[in-house]
Amino acid sequence: MRSNRHRKKAARRSARRPATAPLPGPLRTELGSAQLLLLFRQMLPGRRLAAWLNLSPRKFYQRAWTPLITLWYLVFQRLNPDHTLGAALTDAEDGGADALSPKGKRLSRQIKSPATTAYSDARQRLPMAFVRQALEHTAQQVRSLARDLQWRGWNVVLLDGSTVRLRPAGDIPKHFPPHPGRRRTHCYWCLMRVVVGFCLSTGVVLGTAFGANQVSEQALAGQFLLQTAAAAGSLFVGDRNFGVFSFLQAVRHARGAALVRLTEARARKVLHGTGWKLSRPVDVLVTWAPSPHDQLHPDCKAGPVAGRLLVVRVNRPGFRSQLLYLFTTLTDLEAYPPAALAALYGARWHVELNLRYVKTQMELATLDCKSADLARKEWLAGLLAYNLVRAVMVAAAARQGVPVTRLSFSRSKQLLVVWLRRWAWKPNTPVAAWERFLARVARCRQPKRRKRRDSEPRAIRYFKTSFPPLKGDRSIAREKLKISNAKS
Repeated sequence: MRSNRHRKKAARRSARRPATAPLPGPLRTELGSAQLLLLFRQMLPGRRLAAWLNLSPRKFYQRAWTPLITLWYLVFQRLNPDHTLGAALTDAEDGGADALSPKGKRLSRQIKSPATTAYSDARQRLPMAFVRQALEHTAQQVRSLARDLQWRGWNVVLLDGSTVRLRPAGDIPKHFPPHPGRRRTHCYWCLMRVVVGFCLSTGVVLGTAFGANQVSEQALAGQFLLQTAAAAGSLFVGDRNFGVFSFLQAVRHARGAALVRLTEARARKVLHGTGWKLSRPVDVLVTWAPSPHDQLHPDCKAGPVAGRLLVVRVNRPGFRSQLLYLFTTLTDLEAYPPAALAALYGARWHVELNLRYVKTQMELATLDCKSADLARKEWLAGLLAYNLVRAVMVAAAARQGVPVTRLSFSRSKQLLVVWLRRWAWKPNTPVAAWERFLARVARCRQPKRRKRRDSEPRAIRYFKTSFPPLKGDRSIAREKLKISNAKS
C-alpha cells in the first residue's frame, strides 16, 4: 500500500502534467436532414445579400451577372479545380447558376458572348464589404449546425497569421509592396500578410484581417478583434507572436478573454517584482503594465491588464521536457486549472492544420490578380468556399457524433464539388440525396497511423529544365531581350 505522502506527490505531478487536448470533441445536433439542408442552402441567401448591398454607396441595377451570382462564382472558382474565368463562364452557360437568377430570367439564356469580360467587370463592381459580410454570415450558419460548441462557457477562437503571394500587376505593388530579400535585393513577388481566426470546435473561419507585409501580425490581430462582431464572449488563443501587451489591450477592448504563450524573456519581465522564479511550475496572479516600447492601439485603454502567469512543464514521450510560459486573462483558479489551460493551448495546433488546408487545398497560397482590390475579394471568397466545405463536414460529423477533425478535408471537398455540380442551388433538392451525400462524407475518415511517419526535410528538389531560372525583375529581362533581338 502506498502512503499518503506518495499519493500527494503523485497528485501534484499529475496536476503539473498537461492533459490531452479537450477540443474539438464529438459534435452533436438536434436537427434533421431537411433542417441541415435548409441551413446549408441559406449560406448565400438572396434577401440578406440585398440588405448588405444597401449599405454600399454604389447603386446596383439588375444585370445578367447579379451580385449574388457574381459572389457564387467567386466561390465556385475556388472549389472548382480549374480556377479560370473561362471555367466559371462555361458553368454559367450550362445553367449552373440559373436557380440564383431573378424570377423570370436565366443567366444561361442571357449570355450571348463567349468572352469573360462581363463576369470580370462584375467581379470588380462587387463591394468588398459585401463579401466580408457573406463570410461572417457563413460562419454563423456553420456554428448553428451543431450544439455544445463552447469550452467552459467560451467560444474558443484560434488566431494565426501567414502570407499570400501576389504578382506585381496593376496597383498591387503600391498596396502590397514586395518584401526585400536577405541581401536587400529586389524581389519579384508581392506579399499580403493575413491573420485568420478559426473556431476550434468546427474549424470554420470566423473572420480575417489583411494588410501589407510591413504591417505586423499583432496590428492585424488588433484590427480583427475590433472589427469582428463575435469577439465579445470569445476566448482567443495565440502563440508567442501574440504574447504582447497590445494584443491583450485589444482583447480587453473587445470584451473577450485571451490565452497566449510568452517567451521566457517576456515572462520574466511580467513576473518581475512578484518574488517567483521561472525555474519551476508557477500559477500566480499578475498585473501586466505596458512598457515604453509597446506599440499601443490608440482606440483602446492603455491601463494594465490583470491576469495569470502560468509556467507548466510539458512531458512528451520521446522528447525532452520543456517549460511552457502562458498568460491568460482568466483569473479564476478553480474554474480554469493550469492543466486545463495547458491542454487548451495544446489544441492550438489545429490552427496550423486549418491554415494548411486554406493554402494548399483551396490553393490560396498564390493569387493571380491584376488589382489589389480584387486580391482582397479573392482571399475572402476563398475563405467563404472553405467555410462551405466545413459546413458539410460539420453536418456529417454532427449526424455521426464524431469529431470534425476525424474527417478528411480534401475528400470532403471533392464530394462537395460533385454534389454541387448535380444539385447546386436548385430549389427542389431531394432530402434523400442530401442524406446520402452526408453519409459519404462521414465515411471519409482520417487514417489511424500505427507507426510514426518519418520527418521530411522542408526542401524542394528541382527538376532539370531546358530554360535557366529567371533572376531579378521580368521587365528588366524584357529590355535585355529587346537589345539582344535588335543585335541578332
